[in-house]
Amino acid sequence: MGLTGVASLTADAQIALKQAQILCGSPRHLDHFPEHPGMRLPWQNMTAGITALKHYLAQGYEQIVILASGDPLFFGIGRLLLSHFDSDILRFYPQVSSVQLAFSRLKIPWQDAQIVSIHGRSWENLISPLKQGVSKIAILTDPNHNVAIIARLIQELKLPITYQIWVCEQLGSPQEKIQHLTLAEACHYPANCLNVVVLMREPTLTKSCTNLPILGLSDDVFHCFPDQPGLMTKKEIRTLILGELNLQDGQMIWDVGAGTGTVAIEIARLLPNSQVYAIEKNSMGVQLIHQNCRQLGVKNVQTISGTAPEIFADLPQPDRVFIGGSGGYLEAILNALCQHLLPQGIVVLALATQEHQALALGWAKQQNWAYHALNIHLSRSLAVGNLTRWQSLNPITLIQLMKPEF
Repeated sequence: MGLTGVASLTADAQIALKQAQILCGSPRHLDHFPEHPGMRLPWQNMTAGITALKHYLAQGYEQIVILASGDPLFFGIGRLLLSHFDSDILRFYPQVSSVQLAFSRLKIPWQDAQIVSIHGRSWENLISPLKQGVSKIAILTDPNHNVAIIARLIQELKLPITYQIWVCEQLGSPQEKIQHLTLAEACHYPANCLNVVVLMREPTLTKSCTNLPILGLSDDVFHCFPDQPGLMTKKEIRTLILGELNLQDGQMIWDVGAGTGTVAIEIARLLPNSQVYAIEKNSMGVQLIHQNCRQLGVKNVQTISGTAPEIFADLPQPDRVFIGGSGGYLEAILNALCQHLLPQGIVVLALATQEHQALALGWAKQQNWAYHALNIHLSRSLAVGNLTRWQSLNPITLIQLMKPEF
């Protein structure tokens, strides 16, 4: 049913209601039918409600109606009923869902939206789609997992993207209210269980690039891949990479598989007299490196569109090389660096798989290059409401290789 009660029911649903020997539902739902002649079974506890239903079915009652909002098979009670009763004795009369109503009020197509329920479920279900940068997210809430909790989670995740926040309350009722909130407003929004929150990803970067630190730029100052906003070397990892590179100003530095240019830009800002070559084969990545350099005022990064190791022949010999991505050609890249890297030059690799780690270490031993490895498992604190937990970053291994002098 909808919030208007009997007026929202289809003709078939009204016939089933009239024939009901028992009427089940929450007190709010039952209040719509004060004159119904059947037995009334208020249902606030799911386990007790299922037990009562089984009891009355065993007693011979056959016409039982359970009242629910929206579509019972859409994050509703339908799944619970199907897990306890034979589907042959169940019949569903769906109403328009709250998510359908929310998008219709916002006048936004929703076939590509991701639906997340934190109604009676953990707010952690929302972390993955937020970190993936899903463009449209509809969230079913409850009094404990509410608008403010959602907003604080977005704030704590420090996403490199921003979302518009729409709160759609009391949908289908005379008290219906649709509001567009800023993140600050949403963080202090009062709890109301009868709402759907719709997040719409903003098309442009809005983070201010003033008063930036010398080292350790926040992830959200960088333009990122639209479909993979989390695909960048995170701030904490970048600082460790810079340490492993043993940098000195005036050096020639390559960033191979530069992605969005985060490492190259950090190096360039620290070393104004150095020349940094950001090598990236993905055309979108090349564009993003240019955008990030312009946004952050970096002028000593030269973006190279090409594939390693073939592109190395066109570049000046480096003192330092960072390999953030190899495109599956890691061994070929390392072999090429035997020729191109200056004596006593340093290569640092950021590797996520054990196979690539074993390959790099085995290669170093075979070539008699000095090596050093750093296995990194980092977590950021994540505060939601009054609770704080750890949110792990993807584990990664940094391997430092040093070319012999002779």
